[in-house]
Amino acid sequence: MDLYSGYINRLVAELAVLPGIGGKSAQRLAFHIINMPEDQVKKLADAMIQAKENIRYCSECYTLTDRDVCPVCSNTARNHKQIMVVENTRDMTAYEKTGKYEGVYHVLHGAINPSLGIGPSDIRLAELIKRLEKDVDEVIIATNSSIEGETTAMYISKLIKPTGIKVTRIASGVPVGGELEYIDEVTLSRALEARTEL
Repeated sequence: MDLYSGYINRLVAELAVLPGIGGKSAQRLAFHIINMPEDQVKKLADAMIQAKENIRYCSECYTLTDRDVCPVCSNTARNHKQIMVVENTRDMTAYEKTGKYEGVYHVLHGAINPSLGIGPSDIRLAELIKRLEKDVDEVIIATNSSIEGETTAMYISKLIKPTGIKVTRIASGVPVGGELEYIDEVTLSRALEARTEL
């Protein structure tokens, strides 16, 4: 049954495709947007368009940024000899919130998952190996504690070990199957401090 006009239905449908937004949440958001002052709606729409048009990958770590080199990579106070490998930008953000990590990152944008046809060439592994040609002392693998994350960690370890660069894995404390972006800062800090060499 069609309760609303086409415009409301379209807005609800577009919002419902967002991750974590079901039908009821999409409807609630749609009515909130409809009731917002027009200038706020235009600011929201403009922010989305500007983000989509201007966000790109950092040329060093491949996180999302609106600059050629992201703020972390361009920060000379960071330890550029220590690279933490994460699956996505949200995981990087989770570690940054701890305030405990002073190195730089490398964002893979995925994990090896043969069942979905995602192999090593489908994530940013080649770019990581190229970065290791510079002066790097340690690579910290901070992929998720899922089967795919563990597979990716072992693959990276096997690639890097012959170079002589120290390879460590974040310690458990991060629950198996847990997504880094949803884990609290204390747990992430402990996992970083208790990392182990692979």
